[in-house]
Amino acid sequence: MSEQELSQNPQSTDTQNDSAENADTTASELEALIAKIEGLENDVKQAKEAQARANAESYNAQRRMEQETDKAKKFALQKFAKELLDVVDNLERAIANITDDATKEGVELTYKSLLGVLEKNGVVAVGAVGDAFNPDVHEAVGVLPDTEKDVIGQVLQKGYTLNERTLRPAMVMVGA
Repeated sequence: MSEQELSQNPQSTDTQNDSAENADTTASELEALIAKIEGLENDVKQAKEAQARANAESYNAQRRMEQETDKAKKFALQKFAKELLDVVDNLERAIANITDDATKEGVELTYKSLLGVLEKNGVVAVGAVGDAFNPDVHEAVGVLPDTEKDVIGQVLQKGYTLNERTLRPAMVMVGA
């Protein structure tokens, strides 16, 4: 527009200025809204990540609890079974020293019955003559020179495991 046109139409200048101001205002509002949207998207992303971590943590805690419960069930008999081992030892000594056949037979039946119940509940005897020495389930208390190296030559006291965990190590003499 020429100056003459502008002087004749002062409203058009105002309109142009208003349009420019409106465009600036609209652009700044748009930038603010875009920034706000990006911020909200970031917040949503962080919330989703936090939820995923919380879910994973909850799952892991539940799994640990189940494992601990299974372990507790599996080894709940440990103390009781360990105390019964003294009874087993006493029955073995009684069998070795009884001379009356009828009494010996009764004690042997009781002994076998007790061992059967223990085995049914996961308690197994370890440490037989001729077995390879295993420090996890055997305790060497002496050496036998006439026996093959790392082989059990004599069992002084039987050992027992409960579900493959050592209840009492076998006291043995091993070859050198």
